[in-house]
Amino acid sequence: MKRKFLPVLALSLLLSACTAPIQPTPTSEPTSVPQANETLLAMDTVMQLTVYGDNATAALSAAKSEILAMENRLSVTLEGSDIWKLNHSEGQPVTVGDDAVFLLETARDLGDKTGGALDVTLYPVVKAWGFTTGEYQIPPEDTIASLLGRVDYTALSWEGNDVTLPAGMEMDLGAIAKGYAGERAADILRDNGVTSALLNMGGNVQTVGAKPDGTAWRIGIRDPQKSATDYLGVLSVIDQAVVTSGGYERFFEEDGVRYWHIMDPKTGAPARSGLTAVTIVSHSGALCDGLSTSLFVMGLEKASDYWREQGDFEAIFINEENEVWITPGLRDSFSLTQNSGYTLHIVEE
Repeated sequence: MKRKFLPVLALSLLLSACTAPIQPTPTSEPTSVPQANETLLAMDTVMQLTVYGDNATAALSAAKSEILAMENRLSVTLEGSDIWKLNHSEGQPVTVGDDAVFLLETARDLGDKTGGALDVTLYPVVKAWGFTTGEYQIPPEDTIASLLGRVDYTALSWEGNDVTLPAGMEMDLGAIAKGYAGERAADILRDNGVTSALLNMGGNVQTVGAKPDGTAWRIGIRDPQKSATDYLGVLSVIDQAVVTSGGYERFFEEDGVRYWHIMDPKTGAPARSGLTAVTIVSHSGALCDGLSTSLFVMGLEKASDYWREQGDFEAIFINEENEVWITPGLRDSFSLTQNSGYTLHIVEE
């Protein structure tokens, strides 16, 4: 049995020397605008933060501190974090911070609306496949079946900040925490007077306002079939979050089959929905993060129905037939690159 391990480090910009699922395209900013930059490793990815304005340095420092503090509170592996304590609580209530409660409420809402396509208690299954350790494997069917018996986000309960996770279950807020961290960092920048910033957080991009010259940020959307520096289209946004989930982010191959980290809670296996990547655009980073994962699991038809029902976000769906489907709100802000090899379609309203 031949196994090929291909973990992918999740972040970079065309503006710099890293790799990213979402890539801000090259641009030159006015040199007269004060600028502060920071590169940090947090939430299991490399982040590149760029802030403009007279208060850029102080504001960036405050935003960075919040991101690191959130990692300390929400990490699934860091001993003493809220999530670590819940996973070691043996069914006893744990008092957690406001961030954890907010994300639990958000995850519960998205889980309900997507028919369980997002389930924060799927962590033991993801771990069994080796995506948390790098020791990749295809778990036996009976192992998956046993683990799925302990997957049920509705079993989580809380009253105020006291949360109870049933004994034998484990959870992880990673599907929405990074998007929320970007959202919170952007709020802090705005509170500090910043009107222009670009936060690249490894598959997640959060923008504050427009570029310093007043034009939209141009975000390159990666071609799922090619390297991290190849993108099939460009998306223009102002003051929004852009989050992509794709099968190329973290995966391994065995006997010519690719197994990626985006799991279907119903099967306990990598989601096979016909989609290769999903990008969500919204003012809420947490919403973008959660939907990019859950709509990937649901597939194009169900994801399109969900968009029609909810209507509070825009989306780009890339499928295995080299088709790109966009929601109508992106008609004037997204375009395919020349000779991309993809065909562009608009999701019907």
